[in-house]
Amino acid sequence: MIKITFPDGSVREYAKGSTAFDVASSISPRLAADSLAASIDGQTVDMMRPIEQDAAIKFYKWDDAEGKHAFWHTSSHLLAEALESLYPGIKFGIGPAIENGFYYDVDCPTPITEGDLQKIENKMLELARQKEELIRREVPKAEALATFTEKGDQYKVELISDLDDGTISFYTNGAFTDLCRGPHLPNTGFIKAIKLLSVAGAYWRGNEKNKMLTRIYGISFPKKSMLDEYLVMLEEAKKRDHRKLGKELELFTFSQRVGQGLPLWLPKGTELRDRLEQFLRKVQKQHGYQQVITPPIGNKELYITSGHYAKYGKDSFQPIQTPIEGEEYFLKPMNCPHHCEIYRSKPRSYKDLPVRLAEFGTVCRYEQSGELHGLTRVRSFTQDDAHLFVRPDQLLEEFERVIDIVLYIFKTLKFENYTAQVSLRDKVNREKYIGSDENWEKAEQAIIQAAQEKGLNTVVEYGEAAFYGPKLDFMVKDALGRSWQLGTIQVDYNLPERFDLTYKGADDKLHRPIMIHRAPFGSMERFVAVLLEHTAGKFPMWLSPDQVVVLPISEKFNDYARKVVEYLNQNDVRAHIDDRNEKIGRKIRDNELKRIPYLLIVGEKEEAEGLVSVRAQGEGDKGQMTCEEFKQFILNLVAQEIEANKMRN
Repeated sequence: MIKITFPDGSVREYAKGSTAFDVASSISPRLAADSLAASIDGQTVDMMRPIEQDAAIKFYKWDDAEGKHAFWHTSSHLLAEALESLYPGIKFGIGPAIENGFYYDVDCPTPITEGDLQKIENKMLELARQKEELIRREVPKAEALATFTEKGDQYKVELISDLDDGTISFYTNGAFTDLCRGPHLPNTGFIKAIKLLSVAGAYWRGNEKNKMLTRIYGISFPKKSMLDEYLVMLEEAKKRDHRKLGKELELFTFSQRVGQGLPLWLPKGTELRDRLEQFLRKVQKQHGYQQVITPPIGNKELYITSGHYAKYGKDSFQPIQTPIEGEEYFLKPMNCPHHCEIYRSKPRSYKDLPVRLAEFGTVCRYEQSGELHGLTRVRSFTQDDAHLFVRPDQLLEEFERVIDIVLYIFKTLKFENYTAQVSLRDKVNREKYIGSDENWEKAEQAIIQAAQEKGLNTVVEYGEAAFYGPKLDFMVKDALGRSWQLGTIQVDYNLPERFDLTYKGADDKLHRPIMIHRAPFGSMERFVAVLLEHTAGKFPMWLSPDQVVVLPISEKFNDYARKVVEYLNQNDVRAHIDDRNEKIGRKIRDNELKRIPYLLIVGEKEEAEGLVSVRAQGEGDKGQMTCEEFKQFILNLVAQEIEANKMRN
C-alpha cells in the first residue's frame, strides 16, 4: 500500500500502482470525469500514470492552466494523427500546447493551405469521437532512433539525438505514435470542439538556416459553446489588434529599410509614450528615485562581468569591432550592468542607502524574425528600468514600495484583473543560475514574504526566475480576458558580488548591498501594445494624444477653425484641425474611427457667434458651447479623471 496526501492535508491509502484516475474515482465519479491531469509530488502527469510510492496529489481541471495544457497537448497529437492519415509521407517537427491552443510544425509533400483546414478539422473530430486512449511507453534511445529512422522522419531523429537515454517516452493514439514527455488526456473523447485557425511558415527549430516548415495553429474545447464564445472573442481581438489600431491612430510604423523589429514612433505615438513616461517620472520622484542616462553600447567586458555574455552572448547582435585590436562593444541588451557602474562611481555609506536609479533605457536584443510581432516582440525597446541598492534591513520595505508603484499604475490605467507570479529557480536544474544557494534562498523568501504582506493573489512558478535572481511577475488580464506579463520586480544578491559593490556600514566595515531590479511597465513598446488592445484605442482624456479635432464644414471656415485650435492648445487642451477638402460627414466618420474623444464642428453660425458644435466619441451631438466653456469642460474632465485615480489608489 502507498499513502496519498491530498491538498487539504488528509491522507488515504491505496494499492501500489494505482493511477491518479483511480484515486479521483475513489473520491467521486464527477472528480474523475472532470480531471484532465494530475500533479504527483509537484510533477504534472497523465491521469492514467501509475503511482508507485507515497506521494502528494493534486487534480487539474479545465479551469487550471495545467488542465488546459494537457487538453491542448493532446489536441496537437490528434491534429498530427489526422494529418498522417490525410497526407501520406508527411513528417513531423514539434507540436506543443501554447497559451491559447496548440500547433504542429510539419513537412508535407503536398502544400497545406487555409482551404484545407476544414477537411483536417473534420478528420480530427471523427478520430476524437473514437475515444482513442493515449498510451505512454518509455523506450531506450536506440529503439527511439530506430523507429523514426525507419519512418524517414529526420526531425524526430534530430530531437531524439539531443536526449539522454532513459528519458525518452512515446505516446500512441490510434495509428499515430509520437515522441513526447506528456502529459495527455486519458483519451481523445474529451475533445468535443475544434477550430484550426491558421497556416504559417516556421523555420525548423527557429533557425533561419533550416528548412521552412508548415505550422498549423488550432484550438479545442470540451464544449462547443466554449468554442463559440472563443470565436466571438477572437473577432473582437482582431478589431483591437494593436498593429491595426497603431496604423489607424497613426501611433507607430515599421520600415524594412530601417530593419525588422525596429519600431518607428510617429508624432502621436511619441506624445502617448511621453505622457506615460511623465506619469511614471512623477510617481518615481515622489518615491525618491534619481534619473540617470547610460550609453546605447557597452564594452564586452561589462557583460562578461555581469554574466549576461555567458548566458545570452550568442543570441545578441554581433559585437561591434573598434579599430583597436581585440576591443569589442555590444549594443546595450540591458541596463543593470551600467547602473552597477554608476553605483560604483563613488564610495557609499550606509546612510546613503537606499540608492534608487531610474532610466527609460533603450536596449537591443536579437529576436528571430519568425518571433517578431508588432510592438509585443521587437529587437529594440525602451524599459522603464530602475535599480535599487539597499541594505538587508531595507530590502522588505523597499520591495513592498515597488509593489505599491506597480499597483498604482495598474489601477490608474484600469488593469484591475491581475495575478502576482512568484518566479523561482527550477527545483532540479540549477546549472542555468549564478550565485550561492544561501543567497537564492534569502532572495526567494524576501519576495514570498513581501507578496504575503501585501495580500497579493499569487501563484508560484518554478524555473521562471532570471539567471541572477527570483522575480515577482505581474500577470494582467485585459478586457478580453487574455493574460499578459506586465511589470516585474527582482531581488538580486549576485550582481553586487560580481561588480564588487560595497557600502561602509555603521561598524566602519565594508558591506555588500542587495539589488532590486524593477520595471512596472516592462517595456514601453509592449505596454503600449497591451494598453491599445485593452482600451480598443479609446484612451482616458489625460492620456489621449488627441483630445479634440476641429472640423470646418467647408474651406471658408478654416481660419476660424485654426483660431479655435490655437486657443485650445494655448489653454492645455490638445487639439488639431482636419481641413481636408472633404464633406463634413466623411470627416466625422474618419475621426470617429481615430477614437478622438471630442469633435468640434464649425461653420457660419459658429464663426458668427464664437461657438463650437460639440460631438462626443460614440455618443453623438452634445450641443453648442463657447470656446471658453468647452475648454473648461475638457479641463474639468481631465481633473475628474486625475482625482478619480487618486481615490482609486
